[in-house]
Amino acid sequence: MNEVFLIGKVITEVEFKFIIHSRRISKVKFSIETITDSGIINVVAYDEIADYIYRNISITDILIVNGYVEGNNVIVKELAKILLY
Repeated sequence: MNEVFLIGKVITEVEFKFIIHSRRISKVKFSIETITDSGIINVVAYDEIADYIYRNISITDILIVNGYVEGNNVIVKELAKILLY
């Protein structure tokens, strides 16, 4: 398995979906723009992490994402929000 670490700004609304007849229950999808090279990355999260993201993350938030690449998406394993004052 591959592993990635990203720092970027959320640039799209968080899209939340329920999944029926699957071992995963909830899913979110959104895009971030990386800080270093302004690349656009699609991010996907499931279950408890998806619920946290839906409740606490919005456009322009800066995130640190730890995950792995699956197809054209990064699947989140861990996530932290950077608070700027």
